[in-house]
Amino acid sequence: MVEEARAYWIDAPGRGGIRTVPLPEPRAGEVLVRALRSGISRGTESLVLGGRVPPSQYAAMRAPFQEGDFPGPVKYGYLSVGVVEHGPAELVGRTVFCLHPHQTAYVVPAAAVVPVPAGVPVARAVLAGTVETAVNALWDAPPLLGDHVTVVGAGAVGCCVARLAVGVPGVRVTLVDTDLGRAEVAAALGVGFAGPETDPGRSDLVVHTSATEVGLRRALELVAPEGTVLDLSWYGDRAVSLPLGEAFHSSRLTLRSSQVGAVAPARRGSRGHRDRLLLALDLLRDPAFDVLLTGCSPFDELPEVMARIAAGELPGLCHSIDYQEP
Repeated sequence: MVEEARAYWIDAPGRGGIRTVPLPEPRAGEVLVRALRSGISRGTESLVLGGRVPPSQYAAMRAPFQEGDFPGPVKYGYLSVGVVEHGPAELVGRTVFCLHPHQTAYVVPAAAVVPVPAGVPVARAVLAGTVETAVNALWDAPPLLGDHVTVVGAGAVGCCVARLAVGVPGVRVTLVDTDLGRAEVAAALGVGFAGPETDPGRSDLVVHTSATEVGLRRALELVAPEGTVLDLSWYGDRAVSLPLGEAFHSSRLTLRSSQVGAVAPARRGSRGHRDRLLLALDLLRDPAFDVLLTGCSPFDELPEVMARIAAGELPGLCHSIDYQEP
C-alpha cells in the first residue's frame, strides 16, 4: 500500500511547489485513487495562486478536498481523474473523476468519486468540472427553441456552454472573442464566431465568460431588449464598472450570475451535485470537446506551468497534468 504521495501546494501568493504528503490507510467506505490526469482551471487557479481571493469569499471558494487556507499555504484544485486501486470491489480498477487537488494519489470517501463512462478517454474526462459548470449555467438560463445565443469569451467554460447550447434544436450560437484564432475552435464545436470588429447581431441570451470588464460591457451591448446576460466570470478582488445608465433600464435587461458551487434553482429540487456531474461526464462522450485539450505537462513541471498560466505566458484552453512515470 502506498504510504505517501506528492501534492502541489501554493506556499504563498505567487509561489507554488510540490510537497510529499502522508497517505492514510483507506478505511471502510473509502477509496485509494492513483491519479492519471488533472486539469488546471485557468481563471480560478490563477486568482488563487496570486492570492486574489477576497477574505469575504474564503469559505465560498473552498474546494471539496482543499487543505490549508487562503491566501496560503493552500492545496487547491478540483479536476482530477484517476484509477481506484483500493476500495469497494465494484470500484477497484475503475477510472473515476474526483474534485480533488493536484496530487499523485489520494484517499477519499467512495461517494466522492464518479466513474468515467466507457467511451470517455482519460484526457477528455478532466473537462468534467468545466462541462458541469456549463450545465449549471444552462439550467440557470436555458435557451428556448429558435433563440440566438452569444457567448462572450471563448475560453474553456465559454466553449463548453457553446457546444451544449447548440445542441438545442433551432438554437444558433455565436462565440465572441478578441483572439481570431478561436474561430477554428468555434468551427470544431459547430458554432459561429465573431471577432472584436464583427457584429454578431443581438441575442436573446448572452453568456459572459471572459472574466474582463470589457467583455461584460460587450455582453450588455449584444443582448436584445428584454434579454438576459448571464455572467459566469469570477473577478476575485477586482472591481467592475458597467454602463447601467445607458440602455440598461429602457431595454429592461436582466443581468444575473451563475456559479457552480450550488445547483441552479431550476433543478435544485430534483438534482444534486452528483447528478449534475454524472450528466457532465455522459455529455463528454462527444469527441468535439477534444478541441479544448490544448496542452499537457508532467506533474513535476506543475509549479512552473501554473506560474506561466497565471502570467499569461502559456495560452490555450484546458492544460492538463500527466501523472504517468516518464
